[in-house]
Amino acid sequence: MTDANAQIQETVDGNDVVLFMKGTSEMPQCGFSSRVAGVLNFMEVGFQDVNVLADEAVRQGIKDFSDWPTIPQLYVKGEFVGGCDIITEMTLSGELDTLLETNGVPFNKAAADKIRESNA
Repeated sequence: MTDANAQIQETVDGNDVVLFMKGTSEMPQCGFSSRVAGVLNFMEVGFQDVNVLADEAVRQGIKDFSDWPTIPQLYVKGEFVGGCDIITEMTLSGELDTLLETNGVPFNKAAADKIRESNA
């Protein structure tokens, strides 16, 4: 296991929700990362952000780790959930709510409902 792979595994295992993204939750550096971080922040989901731009080994390593070619990447309770398009679809369908509830991750249900109402 490479150092980057071990670091990624430790981060995924050590946090209920992890977003590997370009930039940080407070200062996203791409639109897709901004969208996912914005959804999580709006829904008041506590999550660990990992700025892949800060470490090239992690930037490439996360793609190899998940076998998924793009960033951002969301993990919930150690499981890879998806990237921006998947998280957007799951948010609008209510699947993200179910995933969070099933895994005991607190979030603001009213905020999630508001996202769906605004996009109906």
